[in-house]
Parts: sequence; C-alpha cells; structure tokens
Amino acid sequence: MSLSKAELAATVARDIPHGAYVNLGIGQPTMVADHLAPDRGVVLHTENGMLGMGRAAVGDEIDPDLINAGKVPVTQPPGAVYFHHADSFAMMRGGHLDVCVLGAFQVSARGDLANWHTGEPGAIPAVGGAMDLAIGAKQVFVMMTLFTRDGTPKLVPECTYPLTGLRCVSRVYTELGVFEIEEGGVRVRETFGITPAELQTRLDIELLQDRP
Repeated sequence: MSLSKAELAATVARDIPHGAYVNLGIGQPTMVADHLAPDRGVVLHTENGMLGMGRAAVGDEIDPDLINAGKVPVTQPPGAVYFHHADSFAMMRGGHLDVCVLGAFQVSARGDLANWHTGEPGAIPAVGGAMDLAIGAKQVFVMMTLFTRDGTPKLVPECTYPLTGLRCVSRVYTELGVFEIEEGGVRVRETFGITPAELQTRLDIELLQDRP
C-alpha cells in the first residue's frame, strides 16, 4: 500500500542524520518535524528566523506569533533562538545546513529541481527561499507525490517547468518509493505497495535497482 502523508513524513524523518541542522520547506515537508524524536539531536531551522524549532503546536500550545515559514504554529523547545531574516538567509546560503526538505513540481533524472512555478498562465509564482536552500544545503531531499492527479510523472528525464536549482537533489521521497539521484541515474531505494518493475512501466526514466 502506498504511504499516507504522515507515513511519508516519518520515512523522511527516519533518514535525517542524528545531530543534523535541517530546514523544512513549506507544505508537506513541515510534517517531518512531528516525527523527529528529541533524542535524535536534530536542529530545525526556519527561514523566517528561528533555530531549534519544534513540532507543530496543538491546543493550548498555539501561539499565533510563533510560526514556521509556512505560517503553521510551532512549539519552542528549550534552547530555541530567534534572529533577523537576513541572518537566516545567510545561514541558508553559507552552507551551514546539512539537509533541507523541499516539495517539488518536478525533479529530473540528474537532480534538477522545479518547485516554484508551473509556468501556467495565472499561476502564482512562489520561490521563497527555495533557490537559496537548493544551492546552500549539503543535501536536498524532495518530498512529493510521484504523479500528478492526471497520472503524469513528476520524476522526469528533463524538467519542463522553470528551474529552482541544477543538479541539487540528493534523494526523492514519494508515496510509492524512495529514489536516490546518482551520477549514473536514478536508483530505486525502496518501494511501497508497488514493485520496481511496475514503477518502471509508469516512468519515462530508466530506474537503477537498489544494491543488495
């Protein structure tokens, strides 16, 4: 069975290294915070100026002034700090983040990322800090659905949407599988509710099988 959004977030959280400094992009990636145990030592950064961000706030924990970059109320663990927006972007651009987790409209077989604009007339472009994160983080994990609502693949030979970054994506997490972007192509790391052979029939890229 394919993964739910919560299960996908837990899968991403599982693969974040202990003690890593991590930025979670707007949308689905923010759910990863809910699946990071405190003893993992992961430090979450949010581009609106917070380091040490906690999980999503619920009930009486909600403070409308304490939000992540997606305007979702979050908790404030001990040791959390705040700083100017410019300092936050300096962290993003300066190579200080170990991992960022971003959503995407498309990812190419060589790791190009398109996640800020579909190019369609009337669509509202929203790049935010994605370009800074794509080139500044040491690893870029993408969290997305593998297909659009009409069944069009989002993991593609070449991106057709405006690019966010070139050859920047390390790994792609979807409800049907996890994919490593390597020099030689896209490797299937694991699948959910579908076989690699079945996936191959639905994608226009050649999939490398995971190593035994």
